[in-house]
Amino acid sequence: MDYKNLILRIIFSILLIILYIIFQININLLLLFSLLIYLIIFYETIKFFTKYIYFIFSYLILSFFCLYLYVTIFFELFIFNLFIFVIIAFDTFSYIFGKYFGNNFPFKKISPNKSYEGYLGGIISTNLLYFLIFYNFFPNYIEINYNFTLVNFIIFFSLFGDLIQSYFKRENKLKDSSNFLPGHGGFFDRFDSFISSIIFLTAYSYLYQ
Repeated sequence: MDYKNLILRIIFSILLIILYIIFQININLLLLFSLLIYLIIFYETIKFFTKYIYFIFSYLILSFFCLYLYVTIFFELFIFNLFIFVIIAFDTFSYIFGKYFGNNFPFKKISPNKSYEGYLGGIISTNLLYFLIFYNFFPNYIEINYNFTLVNFIIFFSLFGDLIQSYFKRENKLKDSSNFLPGHGGFFDRFDSFISSIIFLTAYSYLYQ
């Protein structure tokens, strides 16, 4: 394992989480923080991608529009934090299980390092961790707000976001979307799951709230 890369990944992940905690206290700050990230991703696309640019732009615009709708109309801090928690947990556990136990790689042409073992470990661990944390520390919320379908649809769309972004990179012969985030690659690499999942969360909120 590349421990230097892992340490950088951990450091910048913690930094991003701290920034999120700071900006989530105010909706306008959260939107401003999000807009900055999307603008950086737009810049990465313009600078490093040559194929499917208009499709990527449309995808990013739809995602940010859904984020704006969610934050301004449907926002509920507990649900949004749950949303972020699921994305981070699934990404982290999938990476760990895939790194140590991955033997079967179903998407070699798109994302060669992603394995069935990584996905399965990510799904099971995320659900278990959710129950352990939220059942013990947020018992009222888990009775009212917990929805097994919601959590696992977030996982599904996180996976979809990762795969579609990997497809864009492979078609453009890129390993990473940029080197702006040491240990992660680019902002598009780091937020690929969020970009697709927020579209789902907004649609879900519209239908069920």
